Amino acid sequence: MIPKLLISCYVISILGFTSCSPKVKIYPAPEGIELSDAFVVKVQEQAVPVYKTKIPPDHPIPRLNHSRSIFGYASIASFDMNESVTVSIDYPKAVESVKILPTSYGIAPQIEGNKITFKLDNPGQITVEVNGDWHQSLHIFANPFENNIPNPNDPNVKYFGPGIHDLTSLNVGDNTTVYLAGGAYIRCGMDEDEKEVEVRGQKRKLPTFFLEGNNITIRGRGIIDQSAIPRSNRRYTVFSQFSKNINIEGITIFDPSHWTMPIQSSDSIHVDNIKIIGWRGNSDGVDISSSRDVLVENCFFRTLDDAVVIKSFTDCGEVRNVHTRKCVVWNELAHSLSIGAEVHEDISNILFEDCDVIHDVGRETALRVYHCDDAVISDVTFENIRIEEARRLISCWIGKTRWTETEERGNIRNVVFKNITATSAPIDTTLTGFQDGSDWKPYIIRNHASMELVGFDEEHTIEGVRFENVVLDGKPVEAEQVTKNIFVKNVSYK
Repeated sequence: MIPKLLISCYVISILGFTSCSPKVKIYPAPEGIELSDAFVVKVQEQAVPVYKTKIPPDHPIPRLNHSRSIFGYASIASFDMNESVTVSIDYPKAVESVKILPTSYGIAPQIEGNKITFKLDNPGQITVEVNGDWHQSLHIFANPFENNIPNPNDPNVKYFGPGIHDLTSLNVGDNTTVYLAGGAYIRCGMDEDEKEVEVRGQKRKLPTFFLEGNNITIRGRGIIDQSAIPRSNRRYTVFSQFSKNINIEGITIFDPSHWTMPIQSSDSIHVDNIKIIGWRGNSDGVDISSSRDVLVENCFFRTLDDAVVIKSFTDCGEVRNVHTRKCVVWNELAHSLSIGAEVHEDISNILFEDCDVIHDVGRETALRVYHCDDAVISDVTFENIRIEEARRLISCWIGKTRWTETEERGNIRNVVFKNITATSAPIDTTLTGFQDGSDWKPYIIRNHASMELVGFDEEHTIEGVRFENVVLDGKPVEAEQVTKNIFVKNVSYK
């Protein structure tokens, strides 16, 4: 009789796992993929592949100018876990200090020479910064075990098994599941005939994964890498439009060449445990536009541009009932959690909650309602959000910018900032040329993260903003800390 453990290990080897432990599943890296040599990672004493992908430079000036010639590398280790595990990291030099983010996870590392060890009780996304190097850090993506892995032979399944897959584009229609197994690595390329798709009346390059239909799922533990797509040929990574009942879960995306995951004119969308690391201009995380009933949760975003942003376009439908929760955000240039700029139809009932912003080091604002068009934005809540570093913290703003497309301005109504804790970023006097309103001008460095409420005129106002238990640098925010003009009404603090 063959022992059950051997049978289990045989099944695991077929599926591409390297671990037989009941606690973890580790997926081998495909041959031909260059891995990081900056960290050696083990979980439960088993080696985990450490990938690498480009990130923006650590100096603010080339970062703000979207430099393409100066960059760094982040390291990424990923595995699945279903109970508490021990993680160990070997670093090339002696370890003097370690920071594990988000701080709210309460992970206490042990240091011995060049080795770091800590316990991880639950799945989640953590960042490890060694000896003060916040830039070229290690990201660890600990996923929950998968359930109901699809059958590769199912005609409604497009299955990408372990190994390298070269893909230009894939259209995904009704009742289809796209499955990227652990160890699958999708290298994105371009079609020779440059196929296009119509988006809001304009022709755009066909996305790598184009979702249009009902009851569509894209999921797994695989990696999508868009690094081979040149900047001049920007295209979306996973794009959904005119769709309903869409689930996107578990995958990791490196070096998106444009908006990573736009959701356009769609309903009933669930985005769960997605990991995105982008460094190019316009490498947004999830862009939710003209869609309804959307839930984004348990995700990690390290983006140059907006991480999670909500927009609405002319004749594409209003936005209602969008919920973002339990995400970890690192924003390099623009906004962490925001609405705008393009707001052509009404946006209402928006909730950002229980998120950690571990770095926000750019020219824009961490939490923002940014309105430069003519619709009404109403009933927006930012709640239970922990911000570990920000230069600009909160903004509700109506005005004209280079993004403005309408003659009239709009209104902002009923915005709540509740249970927000934030720490100001260190002062950096080299940061100049920040965008403010309709033009560019030098940014005056302050000793705390700034907050503003700015209406446009007597007919286009901000009304009903509530600050409730908003704490900046250990002290409750008071009225005199918030810049506001005469077109802002009914602001309260408690």
